[in-house]
Amino acid sequence: MFQATRRRLALWYTTVTAILLLVFATGFYFYVRNTLIDRIDDTLKHVVEVVERSLVIAPTSQGGLRVNVEASFRNNPDAVEDDHIDLEWFSPTGELLWSTFSESLNLPLHPNRTRQLLYLGKPQDRTGLGETVHLVGNSHELLLRQITERVEYGRQVLGYLRVSHPWFEFTKPIRQLIVDLSVGTVVMAIGVGVIGWLLSGLAIAPVRESYQRLKQFTADASHELRSPIAMIQTNVQVALADPDLDSATQRLQLQVVERLTRRLGRLVDDLLFLARQDSGIVQPNWEEVHLDELLIQVMEEHASIATEKGVTLFLDIATPEELSPELEGEFVPTGDRGNIFTLRGDSQQLARLFTNLFTNALQYTATGGDIEVKLQCNPVNLRQGQSQLLQIKVRDTGIGIPAESLPHIFDRFYRVDPARRHPNQSSSQFSTTGSGLGLAIARAIVENHQGQIQISSEVDVGTTVTVSLPTTLPG
Repeated sequence: MFQATRRRLALWYTTVTAILLLVFATGFYFYVRNTLIDRIDDTLKHVVEVVERSLVIAPTSQGGLRVNVEASFRNNPDAVEDDHIDLEWFSPTGELLWSTFSESLNLPLHPNRTRQLLYLGKPQDRTGLGETVHLVGNSHELLLRQITERVEYGRQVLGYLRVSHPWFEFTKPIRQLIVDLSVGTVVMAIGVGVIGWLLSGLAIAPVRESYQRLKQFTADASHELRSPIAMIQTNVQVALADPDLDSATQRLQLQVVERLTRRLGRLVDDLLFLARQDSGIVQPNWEEVHLDELLIQVMEEHASIATEKGVTLFLDIATPEELSPELEGEFVPTGDRGNIFTLRGDSQQLARLFTNLFTNALQYTATGGDIEVKLQCNPVNLRQGQSQLLQIKVRDTGIGIPAESLPHIFDRFYRVDPARRHPNQSSSQFSTTGSGLGLAIARAIVENHQGQIQISSEVDVGTTVTVSLPTTLPG
């Protein structure tokens, strides 16, 4: 129980921290990405400003102005190569006049777009660099960041300057950043998971210690109560056996004391079993148990009570002849047909399990009702290669359980409203209502045998308890 709680705490702590780390990493990624883009754009703008200031403007023969390309861009290629920046100069009509690219890009001029991101069909050899610009996407595409600036003198357009920057200088650090953030987030999440596991263990330690003390106290108290209760019950029985006891009132009082002492003894036994079960003290005594014989013995023990109450008992045990021909070989080992209802379990615990189920069925079944017990093999799991299951159904025609009570029926000390009873059941019959631990003990025993227990019920119709137990315990 505490290990599961510890795992949940560590998992929640790790999940929340991982989400926060992911949000932080995402925000940091976009911040760095936008910062790099702004830096590239600022660099391109700075180049444009420097080139504009270095332009040599000369008059034309028609009385206008023009840019002297030879004089303006004579030294620019050497200046921009170190920054991997390329320049292109266009005439006012859009004709390419000068470029630092070894080959023309054949890209149309878009004077109205100040910034654009372009793909080229193939890589370009940079003039004077002796290398090919890094490729993005595949070996046939080159990505460029470009700024186009219109150069004017007064109201006259002298031309267009387009500045290009390879986009790989942005994508390369961004990709490395993604890898670093991913690895860092995973490492941090693992580290937080380990720390969360350790911290959750420290947080649960006081709770576990308190719980262990409570269980130990319950076990010790239950154990210490057994002796005085047994002594009281013995003394009462001796007093009732005294032939000199003539007073009817005294005899009645002693009978009440004996009945209450017996009930208190059963309650102490139940508490002791559950306390030992929770603390892991109970070590089942595994042995071969013939379930059909065990059910017969339990029913024989309750036969006199059922006869006294007027309840009819039925026992239905499937025989090998009742198995279908196609499944008979799977259920019954060759030459060993008598062991089809044998399982590996604790006979004492299983006897207590079915005793509790019989007691509940008898308690809430009125005179004239019936209780049917059915033992059969379950063929479904055999076909899936799992261990054979034995299924026991205990059906009664009692008062039933309300639908709102079914989810809580296995809770300790939970009891259905005792005001509800069968029309044919007297109030005195309800005075024997148990402590609400019988089904909790039944579920604990079934879980010890790695089985399942289910209850279906309908008010004023009856209740059916289905127990499924594997014949062989895994592991």
